Amino acid sequence: MPSKKKSFTPYANEADVLEVGNLMLENRLDRITISGDVDLTLDKAGLAHARRLHELLGAVVAALESRELPDQLPPPEVKTVDNPFA
Repeated sequence: MPSKKKSFTPYANEADVLEVGNLMLENRLDRITISGDVDLTLDKAGLAHARRLHELLGAVVAALESRELPDQLPPPEVKTVDNPFA
């Protein structure tokens, strides 16, 4: 069954997570991470999933098109910290 419709403003925060089937969309300030899977079945549930994905990806495209973008983001800075359990 499709997930409940929640607000999702792309690139607005580091907290929003939406699910469509088993597909997860995670909001970040500099990226949207999409992981998992969803079956777009030939039925009403599949249509609902497809419409939700279309809406979400349309919002992502609109957010990207509304900004001046670099050619590519630099890789994320990775820091190593001491193991607090050692």
